[in-house]
Amino acid sequence: NNEMQFAGHPVIGSTFALADDGVIAAGRKEFTFGLGIGPTLVELEWQGERLQFAWMTQQKPVFGPTMTTPAPFAAALGLDASALRPGVLPQEVNCGSAFFMVPLVSRAAVDQAVADPRAVAAAFEAAKLTRRGLFIFSTEPGADGATAYSRMMGANEDPATGSASGPLGCYLVRHGLVPADKAGSIVSAQGVKMGRPSRIHIKIDLAGSEITRVRVGGTSVLVGEGRLRSS
Repeated sequence: NNEMQFAGHPVIGSTFALADDGVIAAGRKEFTFGLGIGPTLVELEWQGERLQFAWMTQQKPVFGPTMTTPAPFAAALGLDASALRPGVLPQEVNCGSAFFMVPLVSRAAVDQAVADPRAVAAAFEAAKLTRRGLFIFSTEPGADGATAYSRMMGANEDPATGSASGPLGCYLVRHGLVPADKAGSIVSAQGVKMGRPSRIHIKIDLAGSEITRVRVGGTSVLVGEGRLRSS
């Protein structure tokens, strides 16, 4: 196993754990973590003495290569090529960690996807692209009001991927799937299919068409604590 240089939800979870333990004093507005990718700022919102919400600033996006022939991606996910959203191509986006964004036509298509790891690897190899995690999503509206309905596909599906949510927001804005006036209020509904639903909030700041800031936010719930003793 390799150490991760950056992961989103551990940052949010650690923020809430440190606030619960008093390391982060109630009312403090900002806290900076030293991560493998460098200093990572978290902005804090309080309700009295209780931390209510945390916004993590991610790196400005680097838009990588696109999959110009995306049908093999669809097949590797057990889907027909018609499940891919027309007019936009799957693309690598990196805000600290790189992921391949794969837009689909419907929430049903997102739910139907089943990744074949060998086929996914073969699709990347055939396209001469570095293999990345596939983050699939649809902007089809739903009763939950989320901007995007998403899943992180891999050997073990992740119910909430903070490090992929910044890239998702950037992709949505860059390709016009979310209008500029909605860029500060994006919500990703992830983990629904696996029975572990999460709502991840994304803020993209713009100066004209340039993305100037990327923030991903959420809450965390303390479910247990323990003490380690040396033998």
